[in-house]
Amino acid sequence: MAVTILKAVVVLIIGFVLLVKGADFFVEGASSVAKMLKVPSLIIGMTIVAMGTSLPETSVSIAASMNNQNTLAVSNVVGSNIFNLMVVLGICAVISKLQVSRDVLKRDYPFSVLCAILLLVCGCIGMELGRIDGIAFLVIFVGFIVVLIKSAMDARKRGEISEKEREMNEEMSEMKEQPVWKSIIYIVGGAIAIKYGGDWVVDSASTIATSFGISATLVGLTICSVGTSLPELVTSIVAARKNELDMAVGNVVGSNVFNILMVLGVAATISPITFLMENVIDIIVLLVFSLITWVFCITKKEIGKKEGIIMLVLYAIYLVYICLR
Repeated sequence: MAVTILKAVVVLIIGFVLLVKGADFFVEGASSVAKMLKVPSLIIGMTIVAMGTSLPETSVSIAASMNNQNTLAVSNVVGSNIFNLMVVLGICAVISKLQVSRDVLKRDYPFSVLCAILLLVCGCIGMELGRIDGIAFLVIFVGFIVVLIKSAMDARKRGEISEKEREMNEEMSEMKEQPVWKSIIYIVGGAIAIKYGGDWVVDSASTIATSFGISATLVGLTICSVGTSLPELVTSIVAARKNELDMAVGNVVGSNVFNILMVLGVAATISPITFLMENVIDIIVLLVFSLITWVFCITKKEIGKKEGIIMLVLYAIYLVYICLR
């Protein structure tokens, strides 16, 4: 038993490393190819680069869905969104005040709440996220990307640079064009790492859950969600120490929208996802936490240290609850 668990933990860690590094390589290779094809940096930034942070969640949820571990697929996404919202933003707010842009408050944040409500409604109807639901999620996701691009282009015409474009320009400036052969190796190698990383995370997480007699939902909400959200956490903490956190809230909100619409949309389109009552409760918790954070943002147009501590305490209470239920 002990050997089996130790092996599962080692495989889990390797799986997370493959997911994170695979996503980095895939995004770098794909962005380089897109640049060579003269695709505008704005389009690359808001599609390939922006979706890159959700690749680990995508891989884990698709692998879980295909292996009939549907509850793991849902709990991984919901758990990641709760972790991003309460822990990533909470820690950053404790380190340095988080400013919230007008676009995030008026457009992106309300839309992320609507996405969570949509997931709750679809999940409650028949307790399943079917293929039609998945396709609808993907269509809405494409619409969201189009709106972001149009908004950025309109701002550019007015002689302004939107928050989202400024963020993407910073990320794109760090990427260098590479030879075609190297880009292809990055894309193929990254895709393979993401695929196997997702499989290994799901398999080892399931083994750990079985060995300790705990539910796949709990594993998805804790181990898997934290593991796939580590890149966002590390990046945000580094940015907080450098006092470069004016886009942190927008990053988390965007990531949460991608996780619901793209990740679950792809997973459900491949294989319908069955919901448990626990999944419904967790989505309601996500909604409540989203509204609390939204109130923090609206009242002061920023999230300060006090609010950050409250968010971390709420997450700790939630962790105790899911472990005891």
